[in-house]
Formats: sequence, structure tokens, C-alpha cells
Amino acid sequence: MKVVVVGAGKVGFYLAKTLLRHGHQPLVIENDPAGCRRTADELGIPVTCGDGSMADTLRAAGAQGADAIVTATGADQTNLIACQTARRVFGVKRTLSRVNDPGNLEVMKRLGVDVPVSSTDILAQTLEREVDASAIQALISLNRGEATISQFILPEDSPLAGEAVKDLRLPAECVLISVSRAGELIIPRGPTKLQGGDRVLVLVSESATHDLLEALHLNEEPEEAEAEATGRWPWRRKK
Repeated sequence: MKVVVVGAGKVGFYLAKTLLRHGHQPLVIENDPAGCRRTADELGIPVTCGDGSMADTLRAAGAQGADAIVTATGADQTNLIACQTARRVFGVKRTLSRVNDPGNLEVMKRLGVDVPVSSTDILAQTLEREVDASAIQALISLNRGEATISQFILPEDSPLAGEAVKDLRLPAECVLISVSRAGELIIPRGPTKLQGGDRVLVLVSESATHDLLEALHLNEEPEEAEAEATGRWPWRRKK
């Protein structure tokens, strides 16, 4: 597989090295002459020195006929333009890009990058998922991790026991799939009431997982959860 790699910093260099080890053909572009020489010397492959967002540079690197492009520079604008140029000018079908600012993820998607990847965002999601892992268990990952089918068990002493599904303040990007109770499978509807000990299957976007835990009081101590649900906080009571 021919893959254009724009940027030969640490990310781009080790990506190209990994692609080589797996039998692929990386076509590396680097703007810094010193970086070009280092990459060419250490990997033993030709490296095009120039701006990877320019059509002439992409052409010189052999972008025509490439299977994919991966942009790994430290500038999101350069990464985006390189992906767009590779697709529009050279017909590269698959575009992947490093996103340095997590706030640019949605912009990258809207402007045509197939797979924008933010290491900062991935790290934050991983840390949050590990913190929340004791309360909710991811079973199936969907669409490259954008959503999961997960399950949780509603604690016996949950303040939400007896609440109807329609009254739960769940995130918009969350759907209850099923409730298992004493060997019985229940498809939850608006009037369905949850009970302590219910095993609940849920479809939830990655970004809404933490909000789901907060809505269900699964990341709180029992006393704190009860206080939140009832509005009666022990330290606010009059003596």
C-alpha cells in the first residue's frame, strides 16, 4: 500500500518506520531539510523536501496513485489543506490527519478528513474511561470508538430505583437498549421503571459517557447520590 506521510517529526517518522516494517510503501514529505536528511538516512527511503500542502510537492512525492495520505505536521491548517489537495487533485481515497488542537476535530471532519486523530483527546477519553470503568463496562466499540454499547448495574440503593425511564435526565446521545431483571429481558419504554440490581444495556456516544454516569449517579458515593436526587444535602439541614 502506498501511503503519503506529510511531516517527518516524531509522529510522522515512526509512522513511516512502522509502515515500512509492515511491508507498505511510505512516501514521506518533510519541510525541514535536516529532517529530510535524517529520515532518508535512517529509513533508507527517498524523502521529498517541501510543503506537503502544495500540489507540486505532493506530485513530486508520488501522491498520484497513493492509497492514502496521513498528515502528521504540527500545524492543523497544513494538515487539512494537504488532505484536501491529495483528494481533490490526485484522487487519494483515504485521508487521515493528526489534530493538534482537539477543538479542530469536528472542523476537520466537516471539511473532508476521513479520520482526524487528536492524541490529546484520545488521552483524555482514555483517562476518563479508566476512571469510570468500575461503574460502566464497554462491550462493543462502534465507528472507530465514537460510540459504544455498554452495560451498567443500577445499585440496589440507587436514588433512581423506581424512576420511570421517561423521567430520567439522560444525555441526548444515549439510548437504553434493554434491561435484564431476574432472568427477564425488558425492552425499556417511557413508563418502564428501573429497579436496583437491573443490568442495563445502553448505546452511548464516547463524549456522553461521563454525562451518563452523572445522570445515573454512578460516579458518586451513595449519600452524595441521594442528596443530589432529593435536593436535601446533609450539611444544609438546619439543626
